[in-house]
Amino acid sequence: MAPSQEPSSPDPAAAAKVALRDQLLTARHRLTLVEIGESARRIAAHLLAADEVRRAATVAAYVSVGTEPGTGELLDELTGAGARVLLPRLLSDDDLDWAVHRGSDHLVPARRGLLEPDGPSLGPDAIASADVVLLPGLAVSPQGWRLGRGGGSYDRALARVPIGTFTCVLLYDDELDREVPVQPHDRRVSAAVSPSGLRRWAPGPG
Repeated sequence: MAPSQEPSSPDPAAAAKVALRDQLLTARHRLTLVEIGESARRIAAHLLAADEVRRAATVAAYVSVGTEPGTGELLDELTGAGARVLLPRLLSDDDLDWAVHRGSDHLVPARRGLLEPDGPSLGPDAIASADVVLLPGLAVSPQGWRLGRGGGSYDRALARVPIGTFTCVLLYDDELDREVPVQPHDRRVSAAVSPSGLRRWAPGPG
């Protein structure tokens, strides 16, 4: 008979993240289409006015879905300004591959209700070529710790981004300055943008 094993104790940070995600997603589901649309326009305006974004030759971004802060207008403006925009593809192991954005006509349905680019694959390391990385999230702490959906996809992607790259999470105003539980795999972002404006943090560990 195999020796009995004591059950591993639950990670309190992981449990706290689940509770915070539930709270934030519930709040997002109460948003109206008008509120989501207006937030998207204001977020796009803040980002397009930022020096880091205006100077960027390559921007890694994403296609928003559901009640996420919208990115459709932002993606159109970036490509219209001549930026090379990279969009993610979710791999079977939840890591992220990347492809160049060629317009909304070249977005195809993918698992988890996502939309992904249909162009040639550039590989997971392509994100390292981006001058700016714009990423989704549910909250950010005053120190720049980001709360994601829990799959770890963007933590892995951010680990490939060179130190000093402008990394910014798109949020609603009430998702800023949250006490985000931190685990060893988590990665900080250097900025957050919401309808009220763009906020930057000084570089730090993580």
